[in-house]
Amino acid sequence: MKGKLSTHVLDTAGGRPAAGVSIDVWSCQEGKRRLLKTVITNADGRTDEPLLVGAEFQKGEYELVFQVGPYFGAGPDNSFLNEIPIRFRILTSEEIYHVPLLVSPWAYSTYRGS
Repeated sequence: MKGKLSTHVLDTAGGRPAAGVSIDVWSCQEGKRRLLKTVITNADGRTDEPLLVGAEFQKGEYELVFQVGPYFGAGPDNSFLNEIPIRFRILTSEEIYHVPLLVSPWAYSTYRGS
């Protein structure tokens, strides 16, 4: 089985998927941070394709930066949160890594899903 990296964003305050959230995918190898791609969530709060798959899906440290400020209205009166970085390790390229974000304007949580 070949692994892949995926995500989805759920708006827990609104009780719906968070569509239109920009996500930056970073590689953080050997002390260097490199932007791999930027994707936008669809109507289901998911991306249309895996974030990393195939040859680009390698063991190492990565970071997803979710741009939730614009989703919640950008201004400080609308959202306490603006960017949410989640740094994690891919331990083997043979497994599926799913990193969901459950978010409101004031708090968030995440976990390793499947």
